[in-house]
Amino acid sequence: MKSIVTTQYSIHFNSTCYTELNALLQRSNFSKIFVIVDSNTHNFCYANFMAKVETNLEIEIIEIEAGEIHKTIDTCVGVWSALSDLNADRKSLIINLGGGVVTDLGGFVASTYKRGIKYINVPTSLLAMVDASVGGKTGVDLDSLKNQIGVINIPEMVLVDTRFLSTLPQNEMRSGLAEMLKHGLIFSELYWNKFKDLSLLNIEGLDDLIYESIIIKQNIIDIDPFEENLRKTLNFGHTLGHAIESYYLSDPDKPNLLHGEAVAIGMVLACYISSKLCDFSEEKNQEIKDDITKIFGRITINEADYDPIIELLKHDKKNEHGNVNFVLLEAIGKPKINCLVENSLIVDAFKFYHA
Repeated sequence: MKSIVTTQYSIHFNSTCYTELNALLQRSNFSKIFVIVDSNTHNFCYANFMAKVETNLEIEIIEIEAGEIHKTIDTCVGVWSALSDLNADRKSLIINLGGGVVTDLGGFVASTYKRGIKYINVPTSLLAMVDASVGGKTGVDLDSLKNQIGVINIPEMVLVDTRFLSTLPQNEMRSGLAEMLKHGLIFSELYWNKFKDLSLLNIEGLDDLIYESIIIKQNIIDIDPFEENLRKTLNFGHTLGHAIESYYLSDPDKPNLLHGEAVAIGMVLACYISSKLCDFSEEKNQEIKDDITKIFGRITINEADYDPIIELLKHDKKNEHGNVNFVLLEAIGKPKINCLVENSLIVDAFKFYHA
């Protein structure tokens, strides 16, 4: 796959990743390399990654606990302290080897340590490859509220080696599919339709879909890097999806819900709301619900959960002047931003999801 070159950084794929990384290490004046991993990527990815890295620089590993629950400022404090103890300076390089938690948190750590040092993202999950590692969004959660603290800061490069996907459990692969489905719904019905029968998908086909998904996201970011307008469309399904994810994170009696699983629910809800407010096709609305629930199943959300989930919407990052702003669809590939939605319609959307 051909590298994607933007005005600020490049995204490289598979074997090209290591050619470009090693060339960067050779021509740059880095003082030391710090590889941030979680407990899973340390065990399953680190050795394979380092076997392809050619450098005489000193390399230190900093491991964090795996899971969204550890994507916090407290974890950052631990990483900042480790960097300081290990004599990281402003010429140090951070390589984030992991899923979305590692790339979001590691990017934020790099962006703030000594007012900013350079970093590279090496996503190892499907979700991170097609979404979290691309575009420079970094940050952590505030208690159970998603991504409330962070900055937009572009990495030196992103290295997408799809061989790391062989280390993922099925639910993590499915979680990443949600973001790819989102790209289809906001950008291209042709791309959306490629997910109709996943049983026909092989490794080469998945690589092509990953590449196309990254292209879709990067084209949007090139136009609107700081989310003033068009980039907001990438939040389709996330307004309610993030609220659901936060609610489930905060309740120990609820099952674990991955980001993509929550966003999948959010997209079903957003399509229903779109059918009521934006003349989105009722037929397409039902089709999307059927297709998404076929992939993700259906999570039981009790009526008693509706109000606390809706209450969490006030923390959504797209909110302006006290308004909760939704991204909705007028048609597949035709999103509409800054839409206001009555709570009663959100409740109706939950009922449609369960119907």
